[in-house]
Amino acid sequence: MRTSGAIALVCAVAGVGLVGCEDPELDGDAGSSTGSPSPEGDGDLLTGTEQITVGDHSVNVSCSGSPADDRPVIVLLHGGGDDLTTMADLQETLSGNGRVCSYDRLGAGASDQPDGSQDMDDIGETLTGVLDRVAGDDPVVLAGHSMGGLMAARYAPDHQDRVAGLVLLDATSPTAVGDLENRIPESTTGPAGDLRAQALTVFEGENPELFVFTDGEVRSAGDIPVQVVKHGQSQFAEVPEYGPGLEEDWVAGQEAWLAVSTNSELSTAENSGHYIHVDEPEIAVEAIETVTSQAADAG
Repeated sequence: MRTSGAIALVCAVAGVGLVGCEDPELDGDAGSSTGSPSPEGDGDLLTGTEQITVGDHSVNVSCSGSPADDRPVIVLLHGGGDDLTTMADLQETLSGNGRVCSYDRLGAGASDQPDGSQDMDDIGETLTGVLDRVAGDDPVVLAGHSMGGLMAARYAPDHQDRVAGLVLLDATSPTAVGDLENRIPESTTGPAGDLRAQALTVFEGENPELFVFTDGEVRSAGDIPVQVVKHGQSQFAEVPEYGPGLEEDWVAGQEAWLAVSTNSELSTAENSGHYIHVDEPEIAVEAIETVTSQAADAG
């Protein structure tokens, strides 16, 4: 990959951090803002950063804020190649109004490595275990960035009994694999061809979480409130010849996610790149607070 646009494609379309993917605004020590383990006397409420057991694996979880009446627990899902520290500032801000949690998926951050390749069923099992621990029977709002957004939107239709709302922050497209294969021909050489090959390798499971991407139709999670927020600053401008088309595919993918609910809205973070919650955190906060309030009212 020889251009920043090419790097952006693998980071954004694949949603997986590789060398050069890290956002310069992200501080690796940000996780410290989520606090320390809960003091004696807080009962079973997980507060701070702790290791919990899900199945046969240890999963790193962080929670902050106090439960509020009728307000769903917010659970943040980081992008691929990231970990929960990239959501720490967002979590700290949101926790002023209620309970907010995040976690490292298997293969990310301080959680265990997966036993092998993971599909959405595997990702869902871990997420269910986390929700059981941090929210119990209470409803949740899932807010996911990039690959985390794709996972949240795939999870919600099968768990309508507990997912009360969704926020998708520049979520990886539901047809990312096919979009890339169709946009950049296999015969392409040079930076665009290298980019295609590397991104498809990531899609096939060569990523830290060993997650294998599969395209599919967007399934409905009913009428839960959903906010889809896309970047406003093109991530693909420097990709030779194919940049504008890749941007069109990305926008189409964001529009496709609207079908996850009959109560969904699409907006643009005009001054943001792929990391909307870093570039314009106020937009991410507003979207999550809007969905959480709507979910609370509906409940």
